[in-house]
Amino acid sequence: MTDTTRREVLGWLAGLGAAAGASLFLPGQVSASTSVTALRGGTLIDSSGVRSNATIVLADNRVLAVGSCDLPLPRGSAVLDLNGKFVIPGLWDMHVHGAFLDRITLPLCLVNGVTGIREMWGFPPIYELRERIERGEVLGPRLVVGSTIIDGPHSTLPGALIVSTPDEGRQAVRDAKAQGADFVKVYSYLDRATLAAIADECSRQAVTFAGHCSNHVPLGDASDLGQRTFEHMYGLPLATSTRETQLRQAIAGLPLDPADPFAWFKQVLEFERQATLSHSRTKALQLAKRLRRNNSALCPTMVAMRVYSSPADRFANDPRMKYMPAFYRDLWRDGLTRWVPVTPREIRQQAEFFRRRQEMVAEMHSHGVEVLLGTDAGNPYSFSGFSVHDELELLVDAGLSPKAALKAGTRGAVLKPGEEANLVVLDGDPLADIRNTQRIHTVLTRGRVLGPDVRRQVLAEVEKAAQEPFPAVQRTCC
Repeated sequence: MTDTTRREVLGWLAGLGAAAGASLFLPGQVSASTSVTALRGGTLIDSSGVRSNATIVLADNRVLAVGSCDLPLPRGSAVLDLNGKFVIPGLWDMHVHGAFLDRITLPLCLVNGVTGIREMWGFPPIYELRERIERGEVLGPRLVVGSTIIDGPHSTLPGALIVSTPDEGRQAVRDAKAQGADFVKVYSYLDRATLAAIADECSRQAVTFAGHCSNHVPLGDASDLGQRTFEHMYGLPLATSTRETQLRQAIAGLPLDPADPFAWFKQVLEFERQATLSHSRTKALQLAKRLRRNNSALCPTMVAMRVYSSPADRFANDPRMKYMPAFYRDLWRDGLTRWVPVTPREIRQQAEFFRRRQEMVAEMHSHGVEVLLGTDAGNPYSFSGFSVHDELELLVDAGLSPKAALKAGTRGAVLKPGEEANLVVLDGDPLADIRNTQRIHTVLTRGRVLGPDVRRQVLAEVEKAAQEPFPAVQRTCC
């Protein structure tokens, strides 16, 4: 393939003019000399609908034109024949941990068609990695990076930033903004006054905040304060229960041992399980209206929640473990010890609890609440890149349509001229069977074409890197 000059590209765009069915990129943004790639004959599926026999023209990591199968092409274009294949926008994982494992997390995302991730525990080296990716020094998905996790006055997380007063919460927000966080991450133990101060300071600093629903603040109230996303389905059962007042009084009176804050957290989860048994459709509708009004979204991370709701050994022999650092096997197994059900009764209860929460997410979606795809990758048996497809399947299993699940997984992207050229070519129709998102043929991102041979090579390199020594890192469902 030969490079196409800027003049040739501009001439081609001008010649297309009002070509039937074609939409074009702004000519002024084409570089002096570029490689043009055309995807010809595939079925394009995005949030705007389905377009058969489409032609998509790309250059400089941008979409130049989208048109019909007979759209004329600039001289020197590389043409990929996609007859019988399907094209979707690049996928997003909106709840990830482990971007710092850049030789594992980043390539596993890309080969699985994940071209954007939201890292939920930020610190300076990850902010630097984000910039290196944008400068083209490292090949990886787009990174949106949160602050360090802000919690307090207690926390289950070693390494969380503990704030005990509203003033400390405000300072934590200012520090996060100065360090380069894209958003502020809040956690489970924050009291109402401190969360309100964090919310107010986020508004002052023009940053958003997201994370766990505090166990001390009802989900609807946190949404009114401005919390953008709620992770893991936490808080949803209580907020939609006819027994919410009674259960919240029980939480308020629950003793907490500072030496073992997880025991308190586990008891709150048991109250949430009980709350699902008194679910109110009326309360769910009222909550949905508040979430929609506040532009708050749910990121249910069903992959991770399924693991924590299952016996400890259910996923231990997953073949994808070969792509994980060797120490993860012990870390994940040991980390599940206090979480998972053991007795037959507990196993039945937790399976039902998980299913009822899935149904609540689908109910919120049916009421117009935005649902985002997130996996909590880095936590036990939630695999970078791979588990995005598991999450898509679980969203459909919960009751979303394949179209709605894809919208959640692509953040509602519409493939149009001027957008970044992050595309995934599939061998099967994801609207017919969401599992077809796993049948990846090619990923296009950052001007790179990752075809079958390249993807196999990348996976082999990740498998090799996973056997090299890594410093042990403690993370638990965050």
